[in-house]
Amino acid sequence: MYAIQYIALLIISGLIIYLIGKYGKKELDWQDLILWESLLLIMLVISLKPIEISMTIKRLLGLGRGLDALFVVSIGLSYLILFRLYMTIDKTEREITELTRQIAIEFQDIKEELKKLEKQSTPPENSL
Repeated sequence: MYAIQYIALLIISGLIIYLIGKYGKKELDWQDLILWESLLLIMLVISLKPIEISMTIKRLLGLGRGLDALFVVSIGLSYLILFRLYMTIDKTEREITELTRQIAIEFQDIKEELKKLEKQSTPPENSL
């Protein structure tokens, strides 16, 4: 094994432990834990047998070189992760917009109630 493989093993193992710690502290959903742990395990396997895996992917996809196959697969996975991130951000923006509308409506109702209470609590002025 090459030195870079040992470095990759250390980094990936550290990330796996880090994610498990985040899940233990309830800072990560179980779906996200499974997604990221799966990706890290795939990276771990690829770092152990990079040549064999890249040649297998090369044959499956019909590409010229094994390294090209790894790049194609990693770019595809990156796009999937970006799409998931985009969908999560879009959902969050919609929720924030809806909450802002609800707060504005409730705030307006509170202002109207305060005006009614002020009118009721002020004594009528006596004209002399």
